[in-house]
Amino acid sequence: MTIETLIDEVIAREGGFVDHPADRGGPTRWGLTEAVARRNGYDGPMRTLPRSVAADLYRRLYWERPRFADVAARAPDLAAELFDTGINMGPKVATGFLQRALNALNRGATDYADLRVDGAIGPATLAALDAFLASRGTLGEAVLVKACDALQGARYLDLAEQRPANEAFLYGWLANRLG
Repeated sequence: MTIETLIDEVIAREGGFVDHPADRGGPTRWGLTEAVARRNGYDGPMRTLPRSVAADLYRRLYWERPRFADVAARAPDLAAELFDTGINMGPKVATGFLQRALNALNRGATDYADLRVDGAIGPATLAALDAFLASRGTLGEAVLVKACDALQGARYLDLAEQRPANEAFLYGWLANRLG
């Protein structure tokens, strides 16, 4: 699956303009918040944010900058999961989920050293991913995807418990964002 396909899927799922009163993110178009659009140079009305601008922001902010393309070269399904989680929760959170999962799955640091959970993909995270995949084979990628999904689901429940207004979104998050 290419990044273009992933972006197309996100844009199709997120739809056009939304301004839900319970959403702290405020107005969105194509799933991008107004704050993200403004920080990255878009100054027009959110209702008319061009699809091409959204696609560019998704590619730059949620694929290239967090280095999910480097993950895709090793584990494309995992990279797709990180991309989607990163869009919804932030790339640092998605990467933190990966790092936590790798730490928990390294058999007491016998397969590779524990990672610092810093939300950044660098040489240590990629080396740990390589070691994990080498030791666990093709099923390893599916296990990492499940682990990241589990962490994402737990965070959604936490968000709804901490802020009852988020209950308006919980069903959709669980239905559309996991597995």
